[in-house]
Amino acid sequence: MSTHELKAVAKALVAKGKGILAADESTGTIEKRFQKINLPNTEENRRNYRELLFRTKGAGQYVSGAILYEETLKQKAADGTTMVDLMNREGIVPGIKVDKGAVDLAGAPGEKVTEGLDGLRARCAEYYKLGARFAKWRAVITIGDGIPSAYCLEANAHALARYAKLCQEQGLVPIVEPEVLMDWSNSIEVCYDVTRRTLECTFDALYAQRVSLEEMLLKPNMVIAGKQCPKQASAREVAEETICCFRRSVPAAVPGIVFLSGGQSEAQATENLNEMNKLGPHPWELSFSYGRALQDSALKAWAGQQANLAKGQRAFLHRSKMNGLARSGKYDSAMEKELVGV
Repeated sequence: MSTHELKAVAKALVAKGKGILAADESTGTIEKRFQKINLPNTEENRRNYRELLFRTKGAGQYVSGAILYEETLKQKAADGTTMVDLMNREGIVPGIKVDKGAVDLAGAPGEKVTEGLDGLRARCAEYYKLGARFAKWRAVITIGDGIPSAYCLEANAHALARYAKLCQEQGLVPIVEPEVLMDWSNSIEVCYDVTRRTLECTFDALYAQRVSLEEMLLKPNMVIAGKQCPKQASAREVAEETICCFRRSVPAAVPGIVFLSGGQSEAQATENLNEMNKLGPHPWELSFSYGRALQDSALKAWAGQQANLAKGQRAFLHRSKMNGLARSGKYDSAMEKELVGV
């Protein structure tokens, strides 16, 4: 893929009113989702669920692309149509998760580093042939007593940058995801500081590895207090702190920032994104790349039952539409009442 094509894909993924569906749950992760609806974690059930999402009529109005697990990229629907073809029919760009997960970082208790660089060049070439046009790699940054360390930030930034350059070389737009977790008791101010340090370290590494910023997207956390913090910020405060942090840390050359939801509720993730866009205009497109925050309602409405297929699709389309509106600051919580009968 040429530089022009990479830029075009990156811009298409953050088109106005659209964002990215993160449907790249591993077999182990989706089992946890299925357990909530008492559904066995079989290949057939995984296929049926992903097929529900990609056959949702109108989803392409609000979903620009979808990150897939390798199984899904190679999978066929019940009628023999590939998942990639289903997505292309709806105008949704196929993407692929390429990292191999986070493991303990040697010499750094409580910290993680993501693996998966070995053989990545060949895997990217294969994924491109299968129809993928972008990729994702997630780094995990934990806040705790005395952490994250500079060592952890540098190790993860280096891996993210090497991944990104290999993707661009093989024609895939890399989504760079340095996620500062929101699991601790830290304040929003601590999250701001750790997020700033993480972003600065990440972009230093991206420059060093000669990554073209115009041909990538950033998938970060929002600046938000930890789940165990007694003082939780309002959506407006989250928006203001996040925008302040990112204006100081993210080059304007990056076409878009696609936020992860990080364990926020569906409504919270939508509201926070909406407030950020109300503060615009910004140097970059501010969009979403949500997993649970786009899928939870759909999964519960479907409940693994063929009879509930339309119900699940209505829930998914509604959530996608709400976040599409938040892309331009036009979301209102009263709009949640539009979804009747789910």
